[in-house]
Amino acid sequence: MRETRRALAETLSRIGSLIGDGRSRDDVLDVEQLSNESGVPRDVVRMLLDGEEPPAEDITDRIVRRIVHLRETRLRPDGTRHSYDEIAASYGASRASLSNLVNSRRKTPSPQTPSSQTPSRQALSQQVSSEQVPSQQMGERRPARSGGPLASTQAGIETFFFGQPNGWLSAEPQASLDNALQSVLHGLEGEAADPMARLRSTHGLRELAARAPQLAEEELQLVTDWIDTILQRRNAQRVRGTESDSSHTEGH
Repeated sequence: MRETRRALAETLSRIGSLIGDGRSRDDVLDVEQLSNESGVPRDVVRMLLDGEEPPAEDITDRIVRRIVHLRETRLRPDGTRHSYDEIAASYGASRASLSNLVNSRRKTPSPQTPSSQTPSRQALSQQVSSEQVPSQQMGERRPARSGGPLASTQAGIETFFFGQPNGWLSAEPQASLDNALQSVLHGLEGEAADPMARLRSTHGLRELAARAPQLAEEELQLVTDWIDTILQRRNAQRVRGTESDSSHTEGH
């Protein structure tokens, strides 16, 4: 847990250092998109971005919630959801075993501490405590835990949606969000290395970017810095105007 916290904090710090003047974090981080990509609920994404701790969640409830999330966000080409039949058949299971798992956990969530046998656990074959779930992109391999689906079930569902097991269903929220943020980070790093890409993506300056190939690299950097200076002054004026309006309101 400590390593995932540190990794997320480092990613957010790096993103913050690359945003630059004239933009805020909200301009580059889309909570809805991050939630869809990570499987982390929107309110929890906001908490993590603000450096807060996410609420505790039973690992089986997390896996089931993310199975539902995948069906709702990773659709067929015709825009319809994948059926439990085709998902379960892809890894040699029955529709009933998968739908029973999902429906039982959604109706009667398990407590935070493992206790008595739950219907969802009965819907799966016996858990083997030493069985492990591959987690290539989400950190180290994590053992299957009491209360969670069989590792083979998790791996089968991940393979169906991602092409290979990757630990997406069971990963801690911090690791899931950090993984989703990598595309944002890479985009900002690309902008930092290419001023023209920055012009194309910032403030809708498409026309200026189209003329940019006529400029030398040093001239292009001067234009970019000039735009940043103007935007920084404009933002400062807005802040002063807001403070002035607030003081005026308080005076009345």
